Amino acid sequence: MKSDNAKSGMQQAPARSLFNALGFTKDELKKPMVGIVNSYNEIVPGHMNIDKIVEAVKMGVAEAGGVPVEFPAIAVCDGIAMGHVGMKYSLVTRDLIADSTECMAIAHQFDALVMVPNCDKNVPGLLMAAARLDLPTVFVSGGPMLAGHIHGHKTSLSSMFEAVGSYAAGTMTEEDVLEYERKVCPTCGSCSGMYTANSMNCLTEAIGMGLPGNGTIPAVYSERIRLAKMAGYAVMNLYNKGITARQIMTKEAVLNALTVDMALGCSTNSMLHLPAIAHEIGFDFDISFANPISEKTPNLCHLAPAGPTYMEDLNEAGGVYAVMNELKELDLLNLDCMTVTGATIGEAIKDAKNLNPEVIRPLDNPYSKTGGLAVLKGNLAPDGSVVKRSAVVEEMMVHEGPARVFDCEEDAIDAIKGGKIVEGDVVVIRYEGPKGGPGMREMLNPTSAIAGMGLGSSVALITDGRFSGASRGASIGHVSPEAAVGGPIAFVEEGDIIAIDIPNMTLDIKVSDEELEARKAKWQPREPKVTTGYAARYAKMVTSGNRGAVLELK
Repeated sequence: MKSDNAKSGMQQAPARSLFNALGFTKDELKKPMVGIVNSYNEIVPGHMNIDKIVEAVKMGVAEAGGVPVEFPAIAVCDGIAMGHVGMKYSLVTRDLIADSTECMAIAHQFDALVMVPNCDKNVPGLLMAAARLDLPTVFVSGGPMLAGHIHGHKTSLSSMFEAVGSYAAGTMTEEDVLEYERKVCPTCGSCSGMYTANSMNCLTEAIGMGLPGNGTIPAVYSERIRLAKMAGYAVMNLYNKGITARQIMTKEAVLNALTVDMALGCSTNSMLHLPAIAHEIGFDFDISFANPISEKTPNLCHLAPAGPTYMEDLNEAGGVYAVMNELKELDLLNLDCMTVTGATIGEAIKDAKNLNPEVIRPLDNPYSKTGGLAVLKGNLAPDGSVVKRSAVVEEMMVHEGPARVFDCEEDAIDAIKGGKIVEGDVVVIRYEGPKGGPGMREMLNPTSAIAGMGLGSSVALITDGRFSGASRGASIGHVSPEAAVGGPIAFVEEGDIIAIDIPNMTLDIKVSDEELEARKAKWQPREPKVTTGYAARYAKMVTSGNRGAVLELK
């Protein structure tokens, strides 16, 4: 046992005295020690129930012959952090979560781990840590929120943000907005659409690190407690068989996850997190991999914000494994990849059934023949940009319009809500990238304001920042290189014509190469927006969005 390094032999008698202080028995010191990473807190709705999940995991581990030992991980609620300086401190926590979990696991020599995350940065952060540590590891999330209900229709957090835009446009009253405020988030759990948290929890199943149902069983269902106990059993099974995280998290498994991403219509943030996870296993993930995979992978699901269905509907329809079983028929998955079930992907999904062809479209009736995401390149984004094309209306798939340029999110929101953005415009928000932000803020407020103002089918938004999974429309993010390092987005001027062609995967500014070079010669780097603390250190080490915003020593 790895934990014997910390508890066996005369040399470790002092450590055993400290285990005694913790209440460990002699018998427990002879058993595998399983770290339970608990991201519970009282500020994130997706994490407020995780204490119950952790208790069930611990019971499962103990029943299966291990000794569960709990330690914490932090979590930020993106919805609460949205639209102010707090959003600079969201993406940056992904690396704090990975680093702190790595430190705890190595310092205390755990034999295995169960990760209990839920919201946006915890899932990828803990997947990154799992890859680094290469221990037997199982993920079980806190589960998604149930959808809200307003006037007989299901709804979710994205509707809440758009209601604010509708109020600014005069199409909703304050009383209407208050009704949404009371009803869109009715339970604990990660927000109810295919936003970033749910995307990453679903992709944890696809990559093999979560049990079936991990991404879709609602937080308030007792089935979630049973799943947590099963995660405890599963991690001990992996330990006994000697199956570790890197035997599951292979290059082929990451590409499986990207394929499932395309079918589900996941958040654009998965194109930040999958490269970062791949980086930890030594796989150089180029975001351009998305396009050839997307070209052959049908989009089978339109969950909110792309459509009217929610995570509870996907769960009832058969969940992620049912989607994967559909894709199997097109030979799009590597079925030999191992999973935390102890079986291969092919073995694990073979009995999964599509129970609702309206929620999970069959292969002969997809929403589109191509996947949910696309990577656009051109002279405005030489290293790439990302759009959730499954959430773009048909009339905006190809668009040209004048640039309306803003150097921060707040100025753009003021212009949108002030009625200064009109049909045909292309809103450009720059200096919000990983370095420039710093922290690559999500732009749900401006995208929701555009939708709420009735401009969702006529106005595009382009940024070197990123978007919430709740964003919809022609929202193109992760523009790389970012403005802060002198990327072409820094040289865009008011009124320049921007050409977007999503089917042909291009993003261009209609300015000559000579003019762009002249503008580049005059450009001067901006002073950092944050000069102290963790965010300042992060800005010095972070790479661009197209590389997953990973940290590297320069």
